[in-house]
Amino acid sequence: MLGSNKITSLLHTKWAGRNTVYKDITGSTNDDAKELAACGADHGTLVVADRQDTGRGSRGRSWETPPGANIAMSLVVRPNIPVERVPMLTLVMGLSVAEGADEAIRETIQQGAETAGQQGGEAPSCEATSAPAGAAGQRGCEDPDCEWASVPDEGTCGIKWPNDVVLSGRKICGILTELHMNPDGSIGDVVIGVGINVNMKHEDFAESIRDVAGSLLTGTGLRVDRSLVVARVMERFEENYEKFVSTCDLSLLKRQYEARLLNKGRQVILIDPKRTADIAPRNKVEEKFCKQEADNKPDTADAETEGGTPSEEIGTALGITDLGELKVRLLSGVELQVNSGEVSVRGVYGYV
Repeated sequence: MLGSNKITSLLHTKWAGRNTVYKDITGSTNDDAKELAACGADHGTLVVADRQDTGRGSRGRSWETPPGANIAMSLVVRPNIPVERVPMLTLVMGLSVAEGADEAIRETIQQGAETAGQQGGEAPSCEATSAPAGAAGQRGCEDPDCEWASVPDEGTCGIKWPNDVVLSGRKICGILTELHMNPDGSIGDVVIGVGINVNMKHEDFAESIRDVAGSLLTGTGLRVDRSLVVARVMERFEENYEKFVSTCDLSLLKRQYEARLLNKGRQVILIDPKRTADIAPRNKVEEKFCKQEADNKPDTADAETEGGTPSEEIGTALGITDLGELKVRLLSGVELQVNSGEVSVRGVYGYV
């Protein structure tokens, strides 16, 4: 059951989500939060909706939330930080979603085991049929013969730089951060919109995104209480946010973030944002990578912008800087610090 009373009853925060506004249906929780902020809503005010019809994703994409399965929420914060540091809040939220989702999954597993023990029966079985083929090492089933039987001690939600939360190789979360300025040029408020796929089945995703989109259900076989997910994400965000604003950078969160960074140590392609939709198919990418590796230099013959500047480069992700930039070593040996507003990143062998 998703609702403000359920969420607040599960919360252990000082301010994050303490004022929760719940809506059965809305157009956009970001728009709702923006209106509340303009009317003086407190720092930490949270808008949560069961259904969202006209939500916005990154790069102008839509983000719709069907009823009964996922989470659409937007948080109002009023940070006292330099304006240029606001984009890092998106990374802070991505980390918090990954950590909070893992905590909710662990609690769901524990509650199921405890209930089964008290009733003298078996723990709830997983819904393995909801999970996409090839997802391995996930958790949620007590049957040792089930492919979903592995329950790792470490969390399984990772991060594709800068802020995509990924479970079993599929994106489960989208984040959109919007800054609203005061007339004097100071920060009025920041609204961080979050969409989390929780109990959506693989076959219910639109065919156009089915290969990359997933949910907690498809990644674990478990149905997870959405209110629990909201509460745990808010708890993690409050702690991570306070670390962030104390330094105005990610220095205190870098270790946590890199522990979940799926790109780290992997080959990545740096892509001009305007050409993201035109990524070559896998076989072409593999051919390019093999050729560049053999030549030990970037192949830019078919990847130039109108000005002659290479629009694609291949290298290895090394981690992030204190400002959230991705550190990449190109095949030429040159090391770059990449800003998420300048390029997109894709794995050489697929989405991650």
